[in-house]
Amino acid sequence: MDVDAKRPLPGLAQLPRRPLTVDEYHRMGEAGILTEDDHVELIEGELLAVTPIGPPHNGTVIALTDLFSEAVRGRGYVSVQGPVRLGDRSEPEPDIAVLKPRADRYRRALPAPEDTLLVIEVGDSSLVRDSIMKKALYARHGIPELWIVDLAANEVEVCRAPVGDDYADVHRVGREGVLEPVMLPGVTIQVGAFLD
Repeated sequence: MDVDAKRPLPGLAQLPRRPLTVDEYHRMGEAGILTEDDHVELIEGELLAVTPIGPPHNGTVIALTDLFSEAVRGRGYVSVQGPVRLGDRSEPEPDIAVLKPRADRYRRALPAPEDTLLVIEVGDSSLVRDSIMKKALYARHGIPELWIVDLAANEVEVCRAPVGDDYADVHRVGREGVLEPVMLPGVTIQVGAFLD
């Protein structure tokens, strides 16, 4: 008998789930149940697999890191694929988070929404997840600005003014455009400087 382990069991989706908390998620790491090799994020109490990062995605993150490190020096920290704690049940790891300066440099506690000036997600294979699920998550928790870099379209979706599970101000900027983060007045980033 051939068993298809990838096919979901009938009725499984309808069963109640018991969501994990961020603290439980961390204890799983401390106990060795989860390791860095597991490549997961905690989103709304569920462990979700993170897709592997390919060269275009990686190169874009490197370019953004370089640009922002120079542009916000002394005004903020650039966190690359580091966690941001969003309440008790979510801890995504955005590709880039620009954080407010803090004396402890986030050694004593992870950044929270009030510490976060800008989040950037680079979307190739993760574009649907970034533009639907993560966008709603960031808006719900009051992240003031989200950029979703759409590698296939060669443009950036800029999301500002969180309201409920969405952003009131959403527009797209092409590779010829210039981005100015609302929480970092005077900082300008040329889109063509990080898009191929």
